[in-house]
Amino acid sequence: MTSLDDLENPRSSRDGAPVMLALHQTVLGGPEVLKLTELPRPKPGPGEILVAVHAAGLNPTDVKHRALSIFLPPPPLTLGWDVSGTVVETGFGVTLFHPGDEVFGMLPYPHGAGSHAEYVTGPARAFVAKPAGIDHVQAAAVPLAALTAWQALVDTADLQAGQRVLIHAAAGGVGHLAVQIAKEHGAHVTGTASAPKHDFLRALGADACVDYRSADFADTDERYDVVLDTLGGETATRSVGVLRPGGVLVSLLPGAEDTQAAAEKAQVRAVTLLVEHDQAGMRAIAGLLGQGRLRVHVSGTFPLAEGARAHAMGETGRTTGKLVITVR
Repeated sequence: MTSLDDLENPRSSRDGAPVMLALHQTVLGGPEVLKLTELPRPKPGPGEILVAVHAAGLNPTDVKHRALSIFLPPPPLTLGWDVSGTVVETGFGVTLFHPGDEVFGMLPYPHGAGSHAEYVTGPARAFVAKPAGIDHVQAAAVPLAALTAWQALVDTADLQAGQRVLIHAAAGGVGHLAVQIAKEHGAHVTGTASAPKHDFLRALGADACVDYRSADFADTDERYDVVLDTLGGETATRSVGVLRPGGVLVSLLPGAEDTQAAAEKAQVRAVTLLVEHDQAGMRAIAGLLGQGRLRVHVSGTFPLAEGARAHAMGETGRTTGKLVITVR
């Protein structure tokens, strides 16, 4: 285990200023634009903590932002919102954490990116204590995906026991955690995924699975109270048709132009969710993790120096669960 003393004494530049290594880019493009770069080590401002990063999750949004200016300004930039690590320093006014505490969380999305590095700063209340029963790799895989699922199903759709839920891309990062969160709330869960992933989904608690390669999810008499759409576009519009009146469609990407019109005609609610850092949600998620009632599937880990390989795997869109970049 890395000692706090080691974490507090980082490498220094020639002028003695503390520096760190980060997976950094100066241009937009493919995975090859990511370079292991020496940068100044950040210092926590008021209300912030400095975290020595042990591991950082990789999400589809990282892959997209590497190639395109979506929410972030053009490079130079260091990506990464998920983080698990050890508090090294606290800024003015922080009372929740102290140096040596092990924490995990999601940096403010979208403008708080920077966890794909040896150190990162963020608001203290973007973090919670890491459960003792999970390691940093597992913890780093959780925050953004789990908060997205929680905010979609619990906060937005107000999911209730006995309701029926359809989750698209249910074996993915958000999807496989959403299956478990929905089951925790007593819902009947159907997930779409390729047939080889159905056993994985059933092991997580899914009640039914649809093979999107051989079956049309909309070709059914089944009607759902909630649809979690991770794909957007035409999938969002077509999902309106499988909702019962009064149901809720929560999309993570914009739907087609006719999605809202279709929703109004069907008397359902259709919304697009952008995940937010949320300590109350993280505390609930940490509680489930600590009790073993929520499990994250990590399908691959990559050292920080090989972050480009992680991005190349992530952009295939075929990852089951999550990918994680290891730092310490």
